[in-house]
Amino acid sequence: METDLFCEFRPFWRNPHLLTIAANFWPRSIDRRRFPAVRKEYRIARGITIIGFEHLPDIPARGEIVLLHGLEGSADSGYMASFAQQALERGFAVHRLNMRTCGDTERYCETMYHSGLTSDTKEILRRLAREGRGPLFLIGFSLGGNVALKLAAEFCETNFLAGVVAVSTPIDLAEAARAIGKPCNVLYARRFLRSLCSRVRRMNEIAPDLYSIQGLDQVKTIWEFDDRFTAPLFGFGTAANYYHTQSAARLLHAIRVPALLIAAKDDPLVPFEIYDLPVFQTNSALRLLAAERGGHLGFLSRSSPRFWVDHVALNWIDELLNNGYPALQRGALYG
Repeated sequence: METDLFCEFRPFWRNPHLLTIAANFWPRSIDRRRFPAVRKEYRIARGITIIGFEHLPDIPARGEIVLLHGLEGSADSGYMASFAQQALERGFAVHRLNMRTCGDTERYCETMYHSGLTSDTKEILRRLAREGRGPLFLIGFSLGGNVALKLAAEFCETNFLAGVVAVSTPIDLAEAARAIGKPCNVLYARRFLRSLCSRVRRMNEIAPDLYSIQGLDQVKTIWEFDDRFTAPLFGFGTAANYYHTQSAARLLHAIRVPALLIAAKDDPLVPFEIYDLPVFQTNSALRLLAAERGGHLGFLSRSSPRFWVDHVALNWIDELLNNGYPALQRGALYG
């Protein structure tokens, strides 16, 4: 571990599954009396409107933090709430985004989200930049982390991002799909699959020409779901091709803005071996923070601060701002 900036993580429990499950249900909230939520509608294209929530600090904002949730999460996911609260207390404006159809927004989007869909977030960041908001930081959790890293790689030439944080991120989607298919992860797989299939059924009622429920009851794994529904819907053909083309791992070399990746070596859903890549030694923009324990998005500490990820990620952002990182001085951040 890396001294004061990244204080050592002392897990509430040593069992990664217990950490993962407990963190999902741990009470977290935003002080909405102090930091009211303003509902935002971002019309991206015909048939695509993203719903988000903006919170402003009670001092002039030091920067803007955009949050992306994970698979079958939403703007109201617990990890989004705790991070937003801590960021607001430190003086940052916060934007909690729902990905397409998430957070009960099916009627606003004709198509669902996927693990590499960067266009919606890119457009929202551009709008914030045009408003003179910034510096802009993008934080992604799990699947949202893959989106954030992929966006940083694809659009590095625009310079409007000041930094990216990715937490418990499946940067190799195929390996993550294989991991979740293991018998020890059956509870997670069933939960995700049940939620995804329910979403397809709801979308079938809204757009039956795009969403067929034929064969849905026969889908038994996340890989099968992506092979039958996600990949064909977005033109990837097969799940294998979808995973290959949309995994952030193959694009990490192109990232030019500061990027912090936070992972647990015992994550049951994201094998830590996928981070064993030379790019972490060759690309100085990347910083990998690996905790021995933590599960999947399960970084509950037995001592203060309770939500360890929020603390270290915001410390890292503070370090960028306080040190005047070159990316914040180039003058093209908001163009």
